[in-house]
Amino acid sequence: MRPLAFLVLPFLIASSYAQDSTAALQKEFEKKVSEFTLPNGLHFIVIERHDAPVVSFHTYVNVGSVDDPGGQTGLAHMFEHMAFKGTPSIGTKNWPLEKQAMDAIEQAYDALEAERARATRADPKTLETLQMKLDAAIEKADSFIETNEYDRVVESNGGLDMNAGTGEDSTNYYYSFPSNRAELWFYMESARFLNPVFREFYKERDVVREERRMRVESSSQGKLVEALAATAFEAAPYRNMPGGWAGDIEHFRRPDAEQFYKRYYVPANMTIAMAGDIKAADARRMAEKYFGRLAKRPLPVIYHTEEPVQEGEKRVAVVTPAQPFLIIGYKRPDQHSPDDAVLDVLNSVLSDGRTGWIYKDMVRDKQIALGAGGQSPFPGGKYPSLYIFYSAPAQGHTIEENEQALYEIIERAKTTKVDQPTLDRVKTNIRAALIRKLTGNSGLASELASYYVNFGDWRRLFTELADTNKVTADDVQRVAQKYLLAEHRTVAYTVTAPAEKAKEEGGK
Repeated sequence: MRPLAFLVLPFLIASSYAQDSTAALQKEFEKKVSEFTLPNGLHFIVIERHDAPVVSFHTYVNVGSVDDPGGQTGLAHMFEHMAFKGTPSIGTKNWPLEKQAMDAIEQAYDALEAERARATRADPKTLETLQMKLDAAIEKADSFIETNEYDRVVESNGGLDMNAGTGEDSTNYYYSFPSNRAELWFYMESARFLNPVFREFYKERDVVREERRMRVESSSQGKLVEALAATAFEAAPYRNMPGGWAGDIEHFRRPDAEQFYKRYYVPANMTIAMAGDIKAADARRMAEKYFGRLAKRPLPVIYHTEEPVQEGEKRVAVVTPAQPFLIIGYKRPDQHSPDDAVLDVLNSVLSDGRTGWIYKDMVRDKQIALGAGGQSPFPGGKYPSLYIFYSAPAQGHTIEENEQALYEIIERAKTTKVDQPTLDRVKTNIRAALIRKLTGNSGLASELASYYVNFGDWRRLFTELADTNKVTADDVQRVAQKYLLAEHRTVAYTVTAPAEKAKEEGGK
């Protein structure tokens, strides 16, 4: 079960009631959900909810940072940005002339890179001249752009919450429309994947680079998480975060993104879910009219190097003057493992808010941490990943003290069986979380698409609870003993910058 943003319900669901109501909910959903697949392979899931004149749409593309080509980390994220740049008819003053100007950019860039390839023999004056020509070509292409026109069309027709996100395992596009503007969504969403224009590519490349600077390079926790992933995984694609490495981002070219699109944005690699005030028959008619235009292409061949077995603890330190932080990651199997549900229960026992063992021990009782918890899986679940624990030491307490406290709690999970009241409470919370997922149209559309792609059937939303209900205290203890092993862990932590440490010592 992946981490999700839940909507809060104003009621508490009792254990016995939730178990019965979940089966009833599944039957009720099956009456309202329709599915169909276009001849090009694009799958649609539609759930009718006519209580408000709004429809939420979610496009789930089965491609993420794990699929970034070598030397081009962050390319999946880069294409996500391109999808908002419009179409040949939206966002341009004159598409034929703009296209010519965009091609001229690539010619100028080719000349610049050819001179750079001469390395030490490159002529500085020639490089300066070629750079000026590239800048001029970009400026000319920009003169044909109607900036943010795609966004304006959406917003002026009542569209809300348009956004997208690139993760390790997928890229997601989502927004809502008034139901009387549903056909406009079908047209616009299909158009931007039918003929992506890669408009303002190099300007947007700078935006992506700035995002990395803000989220990673200027964030002590961002740098720590990146260091953890790069250290824990020697070969698996989870070693690269979705934002990509700076050197790769700075050298993206438009043809790189075009090739990425052609390989991964094929109809059979995409799933679209919609929830709200729309009839399944109307959705199918409009899907065939607009998305049927996308050409059928073969699914991408996925090659992923298997992560070798870790045979000893790894440690990595990040120097920073910021708040101390600790992350401990243990290797765990993917989301299809028979132990996945048990790991969910174990994580809830240890990290379920103020009732979890970690919070009660480290934050409430010992007061050695400002915050502490766990997450599983991390950073994704499609492939074998990590079960992480984290802690922010309280003032006057150390990383070492927090690390030892986490190990003591983990050891307790290995040697002490969870009591039945705790196990029942955790299962109740997991069932309640399912109900919360299903309240809002946007979240529901997201879940339907995600579960369909990851498990082959959206009904997994409900049937995974059967696996949870079977989990026993013996199971919880077994998986703790099986996966939370010292030789399979990676420890990432911050240390005080030497200059800052010297200042502190000098002031004492």
